[in-house]
Amino acid sequence: MANQNQIKNDAITRREDDFAQWYTDVCKKAELMDYSSVKGFIIYRPYGYAIWEEIQNYLNKRFKQTGHQNVYMPTVIPESLLQKEKDHVEGFAPECLVANIGGGQTLEDPLIIRPTSETLFTEHYAKIISSYRDLPKLYNQWCSVVRWEKTTRPFLRGAEFLWQEGHTMHETEEEARTETLRMLEIYDDLGRDLLAIPFVKGRKTEKEKFAGALETYSIEALMPDGKALQSGTTHYFGQGFSKAFGVQFQGRDGKLNNPYQTSWGVSTRLLGAIIMVHGDDNGLVLPPYVAPIQAVVLPIAQQKPGVIPAARALYKDLEDAGIRVKLDESDKTPGWKFSEYEMKGVPVRIEIGPRDIENGVVTIAKRNDGTKITVKKEEMVATVKQLFDTMHKEMYQKAYQYLLDHVTEVHSMEELNAALEKGGYAKMMWCGDRACEDKIKELTNATARCIPFNQMEIDTVCPVCGKKAAKVVLFAKAY
Repeated sequence: MANQNQIKNDAITRREDDFAQWYTDVCKKAELMDYSSVKGFIIYRPYGYAIWEEIQNYLNKRFKQTGHQNVYMPTVIPESLLQKEKDHVEGFAPECLVANIGGGQTLEDPLIIRPTSETLFTEHYAKIISSYRDLPKLYNQWCSVVRWEKTTRPFLRGAEFLWQEGHTMHETEEEARTETLRMLEIYDDLGRDLLAIPFVKGRKTEKEKFAGALETYSIEALMPDGKALQSGTTHYFGQGFSKAFGVQFQGRDGKLNNPYQTSWGVSTRLLGAIIMVHGDDNGLVLPPYVAPIQAVVLPIAQQKPGVIPAARALYKDLEDAGIRVKLDESDKTPGWKFSEYEMKGVPVRIEIGPRDIENGVVTIAKRNDGTKITVKKEEMVATVKQLFDTMHKEMYQKAYQYLLDHVTEVHSMEELNAALEKGGYAKMMWCGDRACEDKIKELTNATARCIPFNQMEIDTVCPVCGKKAAKVVLFAKAY
């Protein structure tokens, strides 16, 4: 039994030895994904896709509570349509996958596999919006997009990824700006309530904002290797797209006007964040509320009379309580099963054997810290639910403490280099000049992650150029 466990654990590289290889090992060994025959395109295996479904379930509920409706737009965009918004084209042109043959014939207007769908939504909105009574339009779609990335890594950066993209139109600038920030808060709630990941949120610099947007906001997560991961974005477009695509509505005063637009999205990059933030040398550690299997019931000495029926009864009690539970009656050894479900990050393991049956108890093990408790059988369901809440808070607090410990105030280029070498965010004053932002990128390979909403001045000058500082910015190396 010990040898089987050793073989399983040896399959994962230790995080401290090679973090990138550890990440790849977990993605493969926990059966989250597999590689396809086309570089950058991955297969989402059932267990990995099930995590994404839990994220979908949470967000769909929140989106519908705020009046949004799900729709679906085509996979392809005519090149002529994309060209209508110049900044957008320049931002995405290098990443586009273009089809120019259809049915054996050369297409006069090549089709671009969608890298994002602002142009498709705006074209549609031009057809269905004519009056202020038609506004707001609050649409969202779940789909995949293709961006021809040169360097890829499962979930974090791929040629194709799954996401949701919301696209809304509003009567006034104030409504659109409110929408942009409201959706950012929903994403922040997602991290806190479902993923147990604390996000830093703020506005992107002009250099880092989305192509065609007037303002971009983001949620940023900090990984254990000290790198930041942009985990979601919201964008305020103003009237740029609506003017380019001729979207007009008759206002309350009878005059024609162009609506104000937003878009916002999170992707399967969140799976990468979950893996890295919470995982350990034995594999995944899944927060309870996002885990596809929240509890696994393992019969011990299952060949003994009464063990399997007792395990099935526990399974039924948990299932009836709304817990996502699995019962493993396979003939594999208990040691193999312990290692398997540890690898898969199942939050709670419930063991029952002849002695437990005799004493009227079950043994419960927590994945996040390995602690075990024994409780009476009739207390099991309530205990498991309480453990979910406890574990979620423990995991969030651990990640939050790591974040707090890796935000370093810097006042000079020397301090900036030292902070980035340590890993995490370098918090510094910035003059607002693009040249200083570019210089930091050139010298350190770090980028401005966001301009935090909390703008408490920590200095008066920019460490790069010595000029008067304008904003607090978080710089970090990033995925």
